[in-house]
Amino acid sequence: MNFSELFKLSGQLGRFSPDGRCLASCVQYRLVVRDARTLQLLQLYTCLDQVQYMEWSSDSLFILCAMYRRGVVQVWSLEQPDWHCKIDEGSAGLVASCWSPDGRHILNTTEFHLRITVWSLCTKSVSYIKYPKACQQGIAFTKDGRYMAVAERRDCKDFVSIFVCSDWQLLRHFDTETQDLFGIEWAPNGCVLAVWDTCLEYKILLYSLDGRLLSTYRAYEWSLGIKSIAWSPSSQFLAIGSYDEKVRILNHVTWKKITEFEHPATVANAKTIVYKEVEKCPSVETERLSFPPTRALASSLFSTQSKYDVSQVPVSLQYIKPVADRANPKMGIGMLAFSSDNCFLATKNDNIPNAVWIWDIQKLKLFVVLEQLCAIQSFQWDPQQPRLAVCTGNSKVYLWSPAGCVSVQVPLEGDFQIVSLSWHSSGDSMVLLSKDNFCVCYLEREEV
Repeated sequence: MNFSELFKLSGQLGRFSPDGRCLASCVQYRLVVRDARTLQLLQLYTCLDQVQYMEWSSDSLFILCAMYRRGVVQVWSLEQPDWHCKIDEGSAGLVASCWSPDGRHILNTTEFHLRITVWSLCTKSVSYIKYPKACQQGIAFTKDGRYMAVAERRDCKDFVSIFVCSDWQLLRHFDTETQDLFGIEWAPNGCVLAVWDTCLEYKILLYSLDGRLLSTYRAYEWSLGIKSIAWSPSSQFLAIGSYDEKVRILNHVTWKKITEFEHPATVANAKTIVYKEVEKCPSVETERLSFPPTRALASSLFSTQSKYDVSQVPVSLQYIKPVADRANPKMGIGMLAFSSDNCFLATKNDNIPNAVWIWDIQKLKLFVVLEQLCAIQSFQWDPQQPRLAVCTGNSKVYLWSPAGCVSVQVPLEGDFQIVSLSWHSSGDSMVLLSKDNFCVCYLEREEV
């Protein structure tokens, strides 16, 4: 495993291009584009203000930079660095911006969610979508890029409109049986749209492309409901994470629950492997000691390394009792992700912030628990193989695969606290992001 040097970053805006050739990062009002392999500087663009959001177009030819405070979006071309595009929403303001799947249209959501404006880079035409709902996930595209679903709110009722992305014509418009719609997400095959309600009402609705209600699922009533959802890559399973610390798996044939995964504070099953992170102080040979110590020696002396031990079950995990009278209590399943091969599901229960649970989807059983020393900040699956990368807000990156588990110290000077990470499309490298810096980690294909 090799690591690059540290590069400056702001807003955790560091992204590999979809084709894997480039790496874009934002530093205040500058957009920096590097070669993903060598990290050589390819382009440097200057924006009008500090960038708050950045996104690649699907064909990796353009980069969108949104400056919400100014209500402005700037678009940069990698093929023609002199070409530039500026979209100013003016007094309408701007709260969200994203690319359409074709990489030639930009969708801007104005302040107070009054409308979504669709700007065409090719024809310079403008379309409007009225009444978009102010919710966590209100726009969803099918994976093939043909259709877009938009959550809407009008006359105190929730609706979903489905548009054809090629010409932005309305295909279907239907009301949803939700009290206060919270999010929408297409199945990867683009045949089913999941629509779920606010956490005050446990309800998830499944609609076909033509707006027919296929099924409604409710696990319980009169308690906080859905916190997160994830489709499996094959579209066969829908995992629903709830505030009651359980994940329920629905199947794609009957849309009924086939199992539920509990996250208790004590792991008791003897067939479950529990990897516990333990700290070890580095040993230094006395012959190597010098005064004053060299910089490399000093950093190795004061950095604590860690490794994984396999714990004997039963194992008690660190459990945090949520504060009941606070908004957004830290409880329930806050993170869910299926592996690219459909074999594993990784989850995090916010009541047990230091643990990652990995479930075997073929056997529908708990397979592995990783117990970390610090709270889990982020995890993401390798897009090419069942390999999970985890970060916990320190200068280490953790990798799990069915072959085992490893903790790797990032060998960089200074305080580099990794709060999120993102895989390269090939699975050969990943970008590790802290609040103010990033570095690239290069992996061998056989590692872990």
